[in-house]
Amino acid sequence: MSTHVWDYLPEYEKEKDDILDAVGKVFASGRLVLGESVKGFEEEFAAYHGGGLCTGVDNGTNALKLALEALGVGPGDEVITVSNTAAPTVVAIVSTGATPVFVDVREEDFLIDPAGVEAAVTERTKVLLPVHLYGQCADMEPLLRIAERHGLKVLEDCAQAHGARHHGRPAGTMGDAAAFSFYPTKVLGAYGDGGAVLTSDAGTDAAMRQLRYYGMDRVYYVVRTPGHNARLDEVQAEILRRKLTRLDSYIEGRNAVARRYEEGLGDLAGPGGLRLPVTGAGNSHVYYVYVVRHPRRDAIVEALKAYDIHLNVSYPWPVHTMSGFAHLGWEAGSLPVTERLAGEVFSLPMYPSLPEAVQDRVIHALRDVLTAEGK
Repeated sequence: MSTHVWDYLPEYEKEKDDILDAVGKVFASGRLVLGESVKGFEEEFAAYHGGGLCTGVDNGTNALKLALEALGVGPGDEVITVSNTAAPTVVAIVSTGATPVFVDVREEDFLIDPAGVEAAVTERTKVLLPVHLYGQCADMEPLLRIAERHGLKVLEDCAQAHGARHHGRPAGTMGDAAAFSFYPTKVLGAYGDGGAVLTSDAGTDAAMRQLRYYGMDRVYYVVRTPGHNARLDEVQAEILRRKLTRLDSYIEGRNAVARRYEEGLGDLAGPGGLRLPVTGAGNSHVYYVYVVRHPRRDAIVEALKAYDIHLNVSYPWPVHTMSGFAHLGWEAGSLPVTERLAGEVFSLPMYPSLPEAVQDRVIHALRDVLTAEGK
């Protein structure tokens, strides 16, 4: 049986009746766009995070883009972020006309290194955009202090961190705004695409609602400022409402898989060989992906194919090295930790309904390959 890093079908089999009921409810409601399901999800998602205001949008990339625009980012501005992220983080910045400025990440947890942030601030810097990567939060306290010193806004990229916490605070509640993705693979995933922006500021939320609906302000056809067509779909919103009630159980399931990997592989981990995920100080990890590291990554991933285990790499190409961003002028070697990680990291299968038998297959196969490789 072929093994991959993600599969939604086991979860769907368990939740099928509820998912199909959600679809039926929307179709029978008489309102297919910006109806009660979107409104209900926005309220419930905000409540899950302890309050605030939520605007549902069509995907996580637009959540970032519209949030940046709502925070006043535009041409000529700079946004500080990382290159060790999914490309949409940077696509969103560039699409506003702003320039992304990259800082390196920390060796131990792959998250933005606050030590490099202050030196990257210029008079054009408008926003700090930390990425809560792989399921845990960036080290927010020093970032927030830097932002306060320089009068900057902070936008959290929470696409991979639904339900994660940092010193007890939920991801998405520490900055001025936070962008979420509900792509199907996410910790809270839709059956299609979706996104949301969370904020405690009424002005930012009002701007978000205007931007997602062509720039119109309540009265149809009256555009106050050029916006976008970026509305969260009613069907996806209703599905997300149902799944939100199970989010904590999804996180528990992911942590159980992570513990099983730790127990099965921990004795093989060590300097110069396999390195397992490290949870940052004060963090609770939700393991969106379970990313391990090995200096002979490519040989290991290739060898596992003989066991019919096919793994992903998150991420093999740092954003600053991609041809689509060559105009930014970043040279190879400018972010050494990020570039080193790109040649060493790979992801083991991770989703809450991952059968224990499959986990064991992965553990045993990886142990065999590592033993053959001399660890």
